[in-house]
Amino acid sequence: MASPPLQPERAAELLARLEASVHQVIVGKRRSVRLAAAALVGGGHVLLQDLPGTGKTMLARALATTIGGEFRRIQCTPDLLPADITGASVFNQRDATFEFLPGPIFANVVLADEVNRATPRTQSALLEAMAEAQVTVEGVTHRLEQPFFVIATQNPAEFQGTYPLPESQLDRFLMCITLGYPDRASERALLAGQDRREAIHGLAPTMTPDDLVQAQKAVLAIHASDALLDYLQALIGATRSGAWFVEGLSPRAGIAVLRAAKARALLGQRDYVAPDDIQSVLVQAAAHRLVPVAGAGRGRVEQVRAMVEAVALP
Repeated sequence: MASPPLQPERAAELLARLEASVHQVIVGKRRSVRLAAAALVGGGHVLLQDLPGTGKTMLARALATTIGGEFRRIQCTPDLLPADITGASVFNQRDATFEFLPGPIFANVVLADEVNRATPRTQSALLEAMAEAQVTVEGVTHRLEQPFFVIATQNPAEFQGTYPLPESQLDRFLMCITLGYPDRASERALLAGQDRREAIHGLAPTMTPDDLVQAQKAVLAIHASDALLDYLQALIGATRSGAWFVEGLSPRAGIAVLRAAKARALLGQRDYVAPDDIQSVLVQAAAHRLVPVAGAGRGRVEQVRAMVEAVALP
């Protein structure tokens, strides 16, 4: 029997506990944690992109711990094969039959660490899983258990031994989040406090996997007014105008932005989406899908921010 849907107030309460738990390990990164939590409850996947040592893996592990459920880590390397992710059929000599042995992708939370160190062929093994919550091995489709959440970490492209993620793979991530260096006070707390690798062992789940599924359903009930949708369409139209980006956001990307904004509204304990929700998630939900026009003189993030400033509020 399916569990009854969570009321928005209860869902927001559980997510507030999740954020508070993660803050015990990730210090001074409240906005990044809020965005990651929004992607999680929004039913998407997260790409954490930054320099080594800034807390990407620690954030992923903290989120996984607070969610509960089964957790698997995939350490991506150039010699990793697709079957190492999805699993493979192995001949059982006793029964004279082939038996499917599931790979690490069969978990509630999957950490793909340093995903851009895997070859493009291996990266593509994640594509079907992230898009359809299933994998096909030797012509047989295997459904993945819900909730299913991929947290991938990525080193900067200029680092040696990395492969760029293809556009189709980037499009499967609801958000791309950068942590950056901590501020002075937060770094002092890190230097003077407990080792974060030890601190994470003290975290406990703040919700069950079923709670997360029901919270994701609560996101769908968040109201988006006609005026809000007009504003979102104006932003999407601006990305397609040719003035800012080579190619604009797809309809699927527009839906992803709205879902992320609804998740942020739920985290803010509201049952409606405000323009501020759209603006707060747009960079992380859209920039990794866009390429600035030639001569823009800005990176993806700066170009999205400039475009937002140029589009009038409803």
